[in-house]
Amino acid sequence: MSTFADFRTQAQTEGTRTILVNGMLTGSGTVEITANKTIRGVGANSGISGTTLAIEDMSPANVIIQNMNIRGVPGRDAIGIETATHVWIDHNTLSSTIENHPDFYDGMIDITRGSDYITVSWNVIRDHWKTSLVGHSDGNGGQDIGHLRVTYHHNWFDRTFERSPRVRFGETVHVFNNYYSNVNNNADSYAIASLENAGLLVEANVFENVRQACWSASGYADSDPGRLVARGNSLTNSGPCETNGSVAALPYGYTADNVETVKASVTAGAGAGRL
Repeated sequence: MSTFADFRTQAQTEGTRTILVNGMLTGSGTVEITANKTIRGVGANSGISGTTLAIEDMSPANVIIQNMNIRGVPGRDAIGIETATHVWIDHNTLSSTIENHPDFYDGMIDITRGSDYITVSWNVIRDHWKTSLVGHSDGNGGQDIGHLRVTYHHNWFDRTFERSPRVRFGETVHVFNNYYSNVNNNADSYAIASLENAGLLVEANVFENVRQACWSASGYADSDPGRLVARGNSLTNSGPCETNGSVAALPYGYTADNVETVKASVTAGAGAGRL
């Protein structure tokens, strides 16, 4: 696809297809991606700006967004996953600007309303305030409890000043082998928050110049505490990763990289153009 109009048509048309995005496309409004779509950028410099990519009301969605440059959208989410399962966000570069007010943009990758089985891997996310919200409100436990199982691995969060991620209710959310840098805009900056009895395993991540690595037992803002188990993380010039309680076992097998290799691996391999 080399025009936004073609991209919207193909993404919203029912049926299985791979959509190759060639160049930077600029649009507006929301693109409602239908099930069984792979959206992949061509080369290192393709992607989309000005529009929300919405993945909603599908189980399974079977949607992949890969190798794209994606810009934050003023007033809205860049990628919104809502009441959807089986989504993979991989090897993208997502950015906005932190010079604007924190509410100028909304989320970069928000996962809400009972979504499940979501993987966010090998992305670069930089210069953004409200990065990735898992569970949209303190009052939505009835829909979210038992869901919101999300894995974040090998992402580079650079100057993302909150919500990387902020989780309500989800269990188990697995955050491992990510690199966090310069999350220190002000006294409220933080990387990860487990709230409203969410269960997070935060494992073998690298935190450099992060004001607060994790919140859990203290809660955050108006949200009640969550549970968080931390193991094998590296913190340099960073506030602590607060822990609290225990979390449910993961439903999959995996091998985490040694934390000493994570920064080099992520900075070399994450983002668009690195497949």
